[in-house]
Amino acid sequence: MAHPEVPVRDFITGTLFSIGGTPVTLAGVFLAIIIVVLSLLAARLAVNLIARLRSRMRGGGAALYILEKFTGYGIAVLGFLFAISTIGINLSSLAVFAGALGVGVGLGLQGVVKEFVSGIVLLFDNIVNVGDYVELPGSDRVSGIVYEIGARATHIRTNDNLDIFVPNSRLIEERFINWTLRDQTRRVHIPFSVAYGVDKAKVREVVIAAARTVDATLPESPAHRTQVWLTGFGDSSLIFELVVWPTVEAAKRPSAMHAAYTWAIDDALRAADIEIPFPQRDIRVRTVLGREGDDALRTLGFRATPETLGQEAPEAPSQNDAAQDMLRPDEPPPPPPKR
Repeated sequence: MAHPEVPVRDFITGTLFSIGGTPVTLAGVFLAIIIVVLSLLAARLAVNLIARLRSRMRGGGAALYILEKFTGYGIAVLGFLFAISTIGINLSSLAVFAGALGVGVGLGLQGVVKEFVSGIVLLFDNIVNVGDYVELPGSDRVSGIVYEIGARATHIRTNDNLDIFVPNSRLIEERFINWTLRDQTRRVHIPFSVAYGVDKAKVREVVIAAARTVDATLPESPAHRTQVWLTGFGDSSLIFELVVWPTVEAAKRPSAMHAAYTWAIDDALRAADIEIPFPQRDIRVRTVLGREGDDALRTLGFRATPETLGQEAPEAPSQNDAAQDMLRPDEPPPPPPKR
């Protein structure tokens, strides 16, 4: 009587099919699957460890990010090649398959390969790094913090927490603005207008003092000077610009930064009784049905206000919400994607 394990052993070690004259067994296939799974787990574990190390370090983030990406790719590719060798297939026998794959890439996968190569170029070119604030001009006006440079697309998160994925090739082929390259700030211009006839020296003094009250303003230095420029003459106003150097954190929130300085300028000009012009038409009512002044206004349906009575309305306390949002801390980067 034959031993019952012999047929099972023959089935496991028997040849399933052949590739290039090399027999492929079921045991070899199982072992290759185990090697691939273990290599993917090892790649994920290594990526997580490097990502945690990168999150704790302030310097060297770009180098660690490159190491993180290529460690994951390298372990996965080596595991796949080792699995093929474990099956018993000679890699040189895959030349025909590689040629067919090359034709497939040329016909249908060229877009995927293009984005992958563009991602590798971005990692090494150092024109954009994780944590930079970038802006892509165009109809969509994509701007935000770079959170990840992936194999196909770059993950950008806006200040409104919108996640946008931009193809890597767009950052290679098109013009874009990196506002915080190598953690450097930039000078910003905040326009404002005042009425003709005001004291320009007083305007400069008041606005510079207002800019220094904003926490995002860098300390005064020869390289970072806060200035006020007279840039033009409008129809009913003098056009000025506040030229100021904000912190890197504020530069990553340009809309809030612009609003914060504009708010501070308006408060300062009002406090200094400097007129902010606006288009207006004066209508003088002498008499309405024999009534004058406030009686005439009430006849027309207008209520008497402190301004119409020649009194100043009490100034309400001002709270600059944009200045608080500008200093809002960045959210931690998302965890590495599952592989």
